[in-house]
Amino acid sequence: MLQGSLFQFDSEIQWEDLGNGIKRQLYGHDQNVMLVKVKFEADAVGQLHEHHHTQVTYVESGVFEMTIGDQKKTIKKGDGYYVPPHEIHGCICLEPGMLIDIFSPHRADFLPVTSNKSIS
Repeated sequence: MLQGSLFQFDSEIQWEDLGNGIKRQLYGHDQNVMLVKVKFEADAVGQLHEHHHTQVTYVESGVFEMTIGDQKKTIKKGDGYYVPPHEIHGCICLEPGMLIDIFSPHRADFLPVTSNKSIS
């Protein structure tokens, strides 16, 4: 069974540099759900993309121009959004910030290749 640690501590989780002013940390997960923190510098672009996962996101800080399908909204700290499976979405970071993403099922493509076992 694929499973992350029961507890995750910010100071112990490495940031993965995705380039172009975006970094992420992987938090708790199993086959059904995954929590991910994504840090954006100003003007960083989360390219338009789609995936089969359901996604809900909370804006922990910053200001973003978010596109979901044919809708575009400015979102800020305290806001959130829902992305259905296979919906095109992406964002532009207007003020540095952090998004907290939850995916269901988990994003296997975010895991290291060796993560097919339990992590303690």
